Parts: sequence; C-alpha cells; structure tokens
Amino acid sequence: MSNDLFRRKPLAELRADAEGSLLRRTLGPVQLTALGIGSIIGTGIFVLVGTAASLHAGPALVLSMIMTAVACAFSGLCYAELAAMIPVAGSAYTYAFATIGEFAAWIIGWDLILEYALSSATVAVGWSGYFSSFLRNFGLSIPPTLSAAPGVAVKLADGSVVHGVFNLPATMIVLAVALLLIRGIKESATANTILVGIKVLVLIVFVVACAKFVRHDNLTPFIPPNEGTFGAFGFSGVMRATGIMFFAYIGFDAVSTAAQECKNPQRDLPIGILASLAICTVLYIAVALVLMGIVPYKQLNVPDPLAVGVDATGLTWLSPFVKISALFGLFSTMLVQLLGQTRIFMAMSRDGLLPPLFGRVHPRFRTPHVSTILTGCVVALAAGLTPISVLGELVSMGTLLAFVLVCVGIIALRKSDPDAPRPFRTPWMPWVPVIGALACIAQMLSLPLATWIRLIVWLLIGFAMYFGYARRRSRYATQA
Repeated sequence: MSNDLFRRKPLAELRADAEGSLLRRTLGPVQLTALGIGSIIGTGIFVLVGTAASLHAGPALVLSMIMTAVACAFSGLCYAELAAMIPVAGSAYTYAFATIGEFAAWIIGWDLILEYALSSATVAVGWSGYFSSFLRNFGLSIPPTLSAAPGVAVKLADGSVVHGVFNLPATMIVLAVALLLIRGIKESATANTILVGIKVLVLIVFVVACAKFVRHDNLTPFIPPNEGTFGAFGFSGVMRATGIMFFAYIGFDAVSTAAQECKNPQRDLPIGILASLAICTVLYIAVALVLMGIVPYKQLNVPDPLAVGVDATGLTWLSPFVKISALFGLFSTMLVQLLGQTRIFMAMSRDGLLPPLFGRVHPRFRTPHVSTILTGCVVALAAGLTPISVLGELVSMGTLLAFVLVCVGIIALRKSDPDAPRPFRTPWMPWVPVIGALACIAQMLSLPLATWIRLIVWLLIGFAMYFGYARRRSRYATQA
C-alpha cells in the first residue's frame, strides 16, 4: 500500500477528461489574460499594500513587489508547461496528481482549500473597509464594533480608539456571493473583460491624477531602519512584506483552473498566465509608489488604503470612483475565489479523496450547492472573526507551498515522462523550477512563526483525514 502514496494519475486519462469535458470552450488569450488580471487586481492592491508598507517595508515595498513578481515568474513558467500539457480543471492539485502522486495531490488539494477559503475571507475584509468608507461619503456609518474583527483597533474621528467585535459587512458579502453561486451565475468572458478594463482604468487614473501630490519626504528613507525585531522594517521587513504580498499575485493560478474552457489551451494558457502577471506587476508598483508618496506609510495600516490616499489629496471627484471600483473589483475577485474553491472540492471528490456530497450538483440550479454552502459559512465566519493581517499571511503561506510543489512537479515529470508532448516547455531546465522553488521557500521562511504553526496544524488535520478516509476511498486504491 505504501506505493499508493505515489500513485500518479495517467496523463492519457487526464487528456481524455479534458477532451470529454462538457464545458464550453470559449476563452481565448485576451479573455484568459483578463481573467488573470481580474483575479490578481483585488485585495493585494486595494488592501494589503497598506498593511505590508505600514508594518514591514515602508517605501521599500516596491522591492518586495519586484522580488515577489520574479519568484512568481519562475513559478509561472512551470505552471504554463503543466497547464499546456494537462488542460484540466483542478489547478495545482491536478498537476501534483499527475507528477508526484496521490499523497502530494492530497497535500496540495488540502492546502488549496485553505488558500481559496482564506483568500475569499481576506477579500471580504477588504470589501468591508471600502464599503464603510463609501458610506461615510454620504454621512452614514457602521458601528466600529461591527466593522472589524475582535481585538482590531478602530480609530474614531475624535481620536479615540475602540476595538472590533465582529465584522458584519464582511460576513454578509460572503453569504451574498455564496447565494449567487448556488443559484447559478452564467460567466461571461466579455463582461469579465469589461469589468477588468474598468478596474485597470480607475487605477491608472489614480496614478495619473494623484502623482502631483506625491511628496519626496514620504518616500525617504526608502528602506526604513529595522526596529529591533525581524520583519519590522530593514531588509528583514522587505522579506516579510515579500511573503505577504505574494497573496497579491495568486490570480494567475486562477487562469489555469479555466483550462477546460479554453479554445486552444496549449497556446493560450501560457500567454494568459505570463501576460497577466507582467501587466499587474507594473500597475502594482506604480500604484504603491504614488500611494506611499501621498500618505506617510505608517498611516496606511487600514483596510482601505487607496481610499485614504484619495481622501488625502482632496480630489473629491475621484474618491467615489476609486471606492466603487474597489467594491466591484473585490466582489468579482471573491466570486472567482469561491468558484475556484468549489472546483477544487469537485476535483477531489471526483477522485474519491473527499465524500461524494462535495461533488453533488443541485437538480435545479446545476451548481455544487453543498460545497458552496459549507464553504460560504466557513468563509463568512473567518471574515467576521479574523484580522486581515493574519488572513493574508496564511493565504500567502498556502500559496507558496502550492508553488513549491508545482516547481518540484515539473522536474519530476521531465524525468518520469520525458517524451510526453509539451506544447510549451519551461526554459532553462532545471534552473527555472529550482530557483522558483527556492525563492518560494525563502519567502515562506520570512513569514511569522505563528503562521507556520497554523499551517502545520492544518496539514496535520489533513494527514489525519487522508490516512483515515481518503487513502482507502481513493478511486485508484479501489481499482487496485
């Protein structure tokens, strides 16, 4: 039975699954790039840029973004080869099953459950911050105790500080998204492309309109001196921010989940993955520089940093545009993440690693209603009770682990199946995956010990479930 841990799903079977898919193949390179941009431009730029700058890196957050983008590029090249070879929904879970084996696939699937669920919760907390800020434009407000997680300090207009009890808007928006997904949402590539265009346009307008308000003093010193602890500014702060900002780039993973809906996945998936990564990196750096040039980075530890930046300029006409763009942009990101979560559940259920109910489809709405309800409830509670900094670090840790396994998988597949057709080949083998894996591991090491402990606890629970249920119920163990 020990060999079952390394039982790989045959590539021929995966290609047969792709060819026999009932999903409509309508997406081309433009739509895939837009899908990636739409998923990437979310909480990372609208929320976490403030947290990472104010607590860890200061203006040197730009260096963190560049380092993260480079690591993502190496991982992205590995993703592109696997996505072109294995154009099947399931993302890194499917790739791991085909390259390393069932146990690794379980680990990465279990890890992706954490990634997608907490990513949605993080987006919801960011949405709550912009929603509260938007209401203030009309003289309305939500009680601070009901707009922040327990223990999170909220500064009032009179200078006093209160602490949150429950983030009600974040919880409600997650439940609203879950209900929409249960009823069924007909995705439109054209509508998604338009929405992405609006988000990108608003961010470009933010950069151009606010650039004249940038003060050089706010960007110096570029790397603030370390405050005596690892991760509190200095070079260690740049590394800690690099690990946190990795969250901002996980959207290109969402491109690979649409493999079965591509017209020409072998050509278009690599284009979508790498193009969306390049475009978003340039946009991220420009927005971060302008934002930190307007507002001293110490004042950006808020859930709505771009709103704070716009308000500081006095450009009242721009403020509602930025906030509305953030609300719709974060909503669409949340939708994609919750959709991705249910696809992972369905893929694992299809392989017997999770109970069949996770793949059950509603007879009327034709949606995976059980997994959507469970996911929605768990994510809603996490969004209401957990600070955004903790959520962001956990998502980054889970994503980095997934990327390490993808980089290792591409090396394993080159050795196990050297003659398999590869429409796109990762260049400079094996250095690209090796550097990609090492870069991700370095960023994992920069994250706090508490985040490691949470990840280890989650994985231990996963191990118990695998050896207690999944290993015996696996579709391939049954065949054996």
